[in-house]
Amino acid sequence: MNSIQFAAIDIGSNAVRLLIKSVIPGDPSDSFTKVLMVRVPLRLGQESFVSGKISDDKAKKLIRLMKAFKQLIKIYDITDFRACATSAMRDAKNSKELVREIRKETNIKIEVINGQEEAFIIYESHFADSLNKDLNYIYVDVGGGSTEISVITSGELLESKSYDIGTVRLLNNKVNSDEYDRLNKDLSELKELYKINDIIGSGGNILKLNLLAKVRKNNKLSILKLEELNDLLKTFTVDERIANYKLKPDRADVITHAAGVYIDVANGIGASHIIVPTIGLADGIIHMLYVKWKEKNEVKETKVPV
Repeated sequence: MNSIQFAAIDIGSNAVRLLIKSVIPGDPSDSFTKVLMVRVPLRLGQESFVSGKISDDKAKKLIRLMKAFKQLIKIYDITDFRACATSAMRDAKNSKELVREIRKETNIKIEVINGQEEAFIIYESHFADSLNKDLNYIYVDVGGGSTEISVITSGELLESKSYDIGTVRLLNNKVNSDEYDRLNKDLSELKELYKINDIIGSGGNILKLNLLAKVRKNNKLSILKLEELNDLLKTFTVDERIANYKLKPDRADVITHAAGVYIDVANGIGASHIIVPTIGLADGIIHMLYVKWKEKNEVKETKVPV
């Protein structure tokens, strides 16, 4: 059978992404191939976290972007797609109005999901399949608006919690100290319950930090090395980070904030290394779409008379 393609739209607080992947139905490995990845640094959280709403100008740009994504979805003959929005849209007072407008203009239904749903979807990317089932892990996703913490033991997701601690919030001094108190308290409790040697990190910032640390493929990034790298990055201005490390502007101004959150979580749980798989929310969305497609088509097959 020929390959089929699925698409995911991830409307984050720092950037908006379109991911398209293909898979061959019936392939025992169910392995996906990336076809297209488009990332646009719209930074909705800059307004949502500061003023409490998304401006008309940003809203118009998001609508234009969704129209462009819809055309790409048509061009690539997508079997199914799903669009999810996270922290910035959760916080924006005008998000419902904007979601309705996008649906009217593009026929794209955007789901504004909570932190727990976000963590569950990422877990559904099946990155846990490659983990040692005898060990416990804390999965950490640091986004522009929130950080999701999930406990994985015996390869299963036990629980997830979300905290309003994100890079764009930190950049704008919009993180309430109560959120850090809650995070530290929860980490302390988890440390008592589970022995954790490694945390698992996802997000564009940790991928870039892993690259800057020159970690070899399949190797783990030590927290000590991450601390040293972060201390070094902090000695440069944003413009110097862009010039010296070839960082995009919307990455250069938040990367040290992201590193700080990963370091805080690792130290809080007593982990010495971080595993950095190349997965995120969009990957989980696509995997869930494929599972849904398979279930639907298996049902159809059972109805065909022998």
